[in-house]
Amino acid sequence: QVQLQESGPGLVKPSQTLSLTCTVSGDSITTANYCWSWIRQPPGKGLEWMGVLTHDGSTYHSPSLKSRASISRDTSKNQFSLQLSSLTPEDTAVYYCAKSRGSWSYDFWGQGTQVTVSS
Repeated sequence: QVQLQESGPGLVKPSQTLSLTCTVSGDSITTANYCWSWIRQPPGKGLEWMGVLTHDGSTYHSPSLKSRASISRDTSKNQFSLQLSSLTPEDTAVYYCAKSRGSWSYDFWGQGTQVTVSS
């Protein structure tokens, strides 16, 4: 069974860059047709798709975040990461990594990690 786990700081200061890592077990992030996404949920709000990494290393981002968000991978560690720059308190949210198969629905999620942006 595929498992995902987010890791990173729980508290980040405004204007800094957030770096989160998703560690995947049970399958390879390079498996054909698998997609690996970052999704967040601010307090009291719905889920917001942030970006996706495909099996061949291509990345796509929400237009509202494309200037601030970056997704990378480390295939040797079976990990992919999110970097979100120029943080503001509005970036406070629970951040999730998730897997999908092609354009189909997410079938596996990490448990989520709380990130608070505050001085």
